[in-house]
Amino acid sequence: MLEVRKLNKSFGALNVTKDVSLTLAKGERRVVLGPNGAGKTTLFNLVAGTLSPDSGEILVDGAPVTSFTADKRARLGMSRSYQKNNLFEDLTIRENLTLAAMIAQGRTRSLIRPQHAAPEVVECVDRVAAQVSLDRILDKPVRGASYGDRRRLEIGLALATRPKILLLDEPTSGVGPDMIEAFPRLLNDLPRDLTMLIIEHDFDLGFDIADRVTVLNYGEVVFEGDPDQTRASPVVKEIYLGDWEDGPA
Repeated sequence: MLEVRKLNKSFGALNVTKDVSLTLAKGERRVVLGPNGAGKTTLFNLVAGTLSPDSGEILVDGAPVTSFTADKRARLGMSRSYQKNNLFEDLTIRENLTLAAMIAQGRTRSLIRPQHAAPEVVECVDRVAAQVSLDRILDKPVRGASYGDRRRLEIGLALATRPKILLLDEPTSGVGPDMIEAFPRLLNDLPRDLTMLIIEHDFDLGFDIADRVTVLNYGEVVFEGDPDQTRASPVVKEIYLGDWEDGPA
């Protein structure tokens, strides 16, 4: 479903990703772990299309998308969340989700009749809100929502676009323990044919949600395996528990 081949990205003399390769099967939930500065966010932005690699390839369903913009990748079914909220603060949660659903369904250009009340839009909003546990506060303005609910809404906006591939960039960053505890359940309620690439900094959470784990350090893939293999790896233990210096951002 998603393949990354030997991606390289440098900023000046700083090599941030070095020959990074990974392959995700359809429906796989892949977590990318690594200490601060390992190159996780750069890799994420390369896959999402907000950065261009210096070399290497990205493929979706076997077709190269390396030169595609983020918008064009989104039209192929790739959707993402962000570390920082990108929400319409003065609109309600329902209105934010409605806009995402309308855009995904190509309903934003009609001048003949309002599209926000179309049955397909309403169904999408209700379904996604239930998936991310926001159905009880749909008419609450985003400005008054908790940080955890904002993070849920970010994921909901991505889901409303009906993605084939969902990219989540540290989805529990900055949230409280309740959200962290609920996050694995949230993912388990999503369709199993949805492929996910998740950048995460929380070691234990990564194990709870991953089918497979890729570990980055200093911009390189240093380990890949299932959660049990990753937990037992001496290399991974050294990265997280041993002495190391910060690598590239």
